Amino acid sequence: MPKVAIHVEFRLKPGQHAAFDALIREHARLTLQEEPGCERFEVLQPLKSDGTKDEGRIMLVEVYRDQEAVKAHVANPRMPRVREAYAPLIEARTLTMCEL
Repeated sequence: MPKVAIHVEFRLKPGQHAAFDALIREHARLTLQEEPGCERFEVLQPLKSDGTKDEGRIMLVEVYRDQEAVKAHVANPRMPRVREAYAPLIEARTLTMCEL
């Protein structure tokens, strides 16, 4: 069974970068700790052309052992709390699932 990668781009509301960044980095840490099927969970900070942080965006790259590991991630009881916590901090979320 092929590995599954998930790429997520979040568009943040003005002034919410620090709060969202802290929240999503803790989510990444806990996901790696709690879910043996999660092989990688990276938080990416986009940069502007001048090299400074684009504080309006944060991206995630997650790699899961297989589709069953993705299902386990979605079913993690922590997920609804994470989504509820970040909902007021974001303007948009785009998720793309890929086969590796």
